[in-house]
Amino acid sequence: MIQSVASSPTQAGFGAQSLKQTGARSDSASSLSISSSAQSSQLTPEQQQQVQQLKEIDRKVHSHEQAHLAVGGDLVRGGASFSYQTGPDNIRYAVGGEVSIDASPGRTPKETIPKAQHIRATALAPAEPSSQDRSVAAKAARMENDARSELAVQQREEAANSAANSSRSGAGLYRKVEQSDATTTQVGGLLNSFA
Repeated sequence: MIQSVASSPTQAGFGAQSLKQTGARSDSASSLSISSSAQSSQLTPEQQQQVQQLKEIDRKVHSHEQAHLAVGGDLVRGGASFSYQTGPDNIRYAVGGEVSIDASPGRTPKETIPKAQHIRATALAPAEPSSQDRSVAAKAARMENDARSELAVQQREEAANSAANSSRSGAGLYRKVEQSDATTTQVGGLLNSFA
């Protein structure tokens, strides 16, 4: 799951987000295999089933958070953090996790659009995104749409200013021709007399 770590005062609701997953994993693989084989004969069938479920949850949680880390790149703030549950075999299994990312907008709309796309891809990277992951992805999509709208407004304003400057410079050219028309006539008249 993705979690926010920073936010911009002007962009409440954005900032860092945390991608979370509920699931499980042991502290060390070697202690798991040694303890598991030694204790599996001491566990009841229900406890053995619970250990198997915790192992599966642990695998899913680590896979989920790894997907966020793999796609997140420079958005990731720190590594994945996990919450653990101790199983009947006295081994801790990850049953939840999160990856914090920077989900604040860029300085300009042109910077915000690709960043929002990256945030969305990071949030939706796992095979089964959590509700928090989907929420972060939705915020990133809104941030991208807002940036696109702002960029379109900026481009229209630039085009209007450019057109206004072009018409002013074109009109100015005609005024200069009008003003210099008398001079041109005199020069032209002189040219005709020499020809």
